[in-house]
Amino acid sequence: MTIPYPSTQPLPAIPAVTPPSGASRPRLTFLGTGYLGATYAICFAELGYEVVGFDIDAEKIAKLAGGEVPFHEPGLDELLKRNLAAGRLRFSTDIAETAEFGDVHFICVGTPQRADGMGADLSYVEAAVTGLSQHLTRKALIVGKSTVPVGTAEWIEQLVGKHANPELGVEVAWSPEFLQEGFAVEDVLRPNRIVVGVKSEWANGMLYAAHKGVFDLAATEDREVPLVVTDFATAELVKVAANAFLATKISFINAMAEVCEVAGADVTQLARALGYDPRIGNRFLQAGIGFGGGCLPKDIRAFQARAQELGAGEALRFLHEVDLINLRRRTRVLQLAAELLGRRYGPAGPDLSGTRVAVLGATFKPNSDDVRDAPSLAVAALLHKAGADVHVYDPQGMENARRERPELTYEPSMNDAVRGADLVCVLTEWADFRNADPVVLGELVAARRVIDGRNCLDPALWTQAGWEYRGMGRPA
Repeated sequence: MTIPYPSTQPLPAIPAVTPPSGASRPRLTFLGTGYLGATYAICFAELGYEVVGFDIDAEKIAKLAGGEVPFHEPGLDELLKRNLAAGRLRFSTDIAETAEFGDVHFICVGTPQRADGMGADLSYVEAAVTGLSQHLTRKALIVGKSTVPVGTAEWIEQLVGKHANPELGVEVAWSPEFLQEGFAVEDVLRPNRIVVGVKSEWANGMLYAAHKGVFDLAATEDREVPLVVTDFATAELVKVAANAFLATKISFINAMAEVCEVAGADVTQLARALGYDPRIGNRFLQAGIGFGGGCLPKDIRAFQARAQELGAGEALRFLHEVDLINLRRRTRVLQLAAELLGRRYGPAGPDLSGTRVAVLGATFKPNSDDVRDAPSLAVAALLHKAGADVHVYDPQGMENARRERPELTYEPSMNDAVRGADLVCVLTEWADFRNADPVVLGELVAARRVIDGRNCLDPALWTQAGWEYRGMGRPA
C-alpha cells in the first residue's frame, strides 16, 4: 500500500481505533440508497462489514430488503442476495435505528443541479446530516461521499455542531466516490485509489478501519491501493476536478470531430494516433454524441458556479465551452439525419415528417439503465420534435426512458425497432448493436441508412451490406 501525503514531514502511523459501538470493526451506514449508496452498502457488506442502508423512500428500501436492486448494475444483484442471507446487510427507513447502529455514517444522497441555476442543490445533504445528527447517542464519524461544492464539509461540521449533542464529540470527514456505471462493483472492491479528507488522527484511523477490507482484499491479490490523506477542501475537489478533466477530454475529441467533418479527415484515426502518446492516452478519446448521465453534466456546471462564488470563475471559463461542444454533438445527429433523408436543414431545423426513424440506445452508456441527461434520448426527442416517427429500443433502459420521454414509441426488440425504418441511429454502444448483422437488419428496414452516433460500427461491413453510413467526425 502506498500513501502519498501532502506534507514534507514523515507520514504518521495510522492510529488503531476502537469503534464507539464496541464492535471488532466499525459498523457502517450509508444514508441514501440510490445508485451510489446502495452499491457501496452492498459491496462493503461483501467485504465483511455489518452494514445498514438508510433511505426515506420506503418503496426503494422494500425492494432492497427483498433482494431486488432498483437499478441495473452488473453483478450487484447476486451480492445483495448473498449478504442479506448472511445477515451482514439490512435496510431501514428508521433514522434513529440507523444512528444507533453505525460508527461511520456515509452521506450518499443526491446533489442535483439547482432548478434556479447551475449550482448544486444541497438540500438532501442537509436533511440527511441534520436528521442523523439529532439522533446520535454516542461518538461517530460522518463522512461525505456525495459530490459537492468545495466548502461543503466545513458547512456540514457547522450543521453537526448545531444539531448533535456536543458532548458526544461527533466528527466529520470526506471521502469522494469514483464509481463508473457498469463497473461499479469492481470500483468499490478494487478501487484505483482512496481519498480521505480528515482533521484528526481518530477520524483517519476510523476511515482506515472502515476501508481495511479493501486493503486486505488487495493484499491477497498482491495489489496496491493508493491512499491519499488530505484536507477537506482537497478531498472535495478531487472528484469534481476528475470529472472536469474527463469531460474536457471527451469534448476535445468531439471538437476535433467538428474539424474533421469540414476538413474531410477521420476522427477515429486521429484519436488512434493521439492515443499512442503516453502523455495523452487512448481512454475517452472516442468521438460521438457526447457525455451524459447523472454526474458529468451537473458536476461541471456546479464546479463553475462554485468557482464563481469563490472569485475564481475565470479559471473554469473553459468548462462552459466544454459543455457547449457536448450539446452541439446532439444537434449534429439531426443534421446528418436531414442529409441522409434528403431534407433541408433550415434555421428552425429539418422537417422530418413522414419518416420513420429507429433509435438504438436510450441510456447514456452501455451496461446501465440510467437515462439521466442521456444524449441518446435527447437526440430521439429532437428527431421526434422534427416530425419523425421515432421507435426506440434499449436492452436495459426502456422503463426509465418511457417515464422520461413518454411521447416516443418503444419497441420490445432491436428488430422491431428497425422494421420499416427509413433511418437507423445507433446512439448507445451496447454490444448487441455493435455486433448486429447489417445484412439481417437490411432485410427489415425500408431504406438502408445508418448514423453511427458512437463510432462503434464497422463502416466497411455496413457499406458492403448496402448501407449508406454516416459516423461522427468521419468522411461520408
